[in-house]
Amino acid sequence: MDPAEERRHSKRQNHHINMLGFVADSEYGIPRRCPCGGRLINEVRGKEDYDTLPGKRFFTCKNYELSVQEELERLTKRVEEAEQVMMGVSNLSKQIETLEEEVKILSGR
Repeated sequence: MDPAEERRHSKRQNHHINMLGFVADSEYGIPRRCPCGGRLINEVRGKEDYDTLPGKRFFTCKNYELSVQEELERLTKRVEEAEQVMMGVSNLSKQIETLEEEVKILSGR
């Protein structure tokens, strides 16, 4: 078989398999709950929001904004902890330098 024809045939098979999967998924319908347990909100994209695909439907979790806020707080806390560690390392390096100088002074006598 010609390699180009084989590639086209493979693409057709993949497309057909994907369509079968889409049909199988559509039988379940739109989920009523998010995996986190929150309620899903049905939204429609307006023309003023985006130029492409106005009227497209999409679904967001009721807890989405809350989870974003929680994630932001968690990341802020991690940044503050990292800053404290960096300051601690800086202080330790200064202490090591002073101790090395004292050792040199004491050993020189």
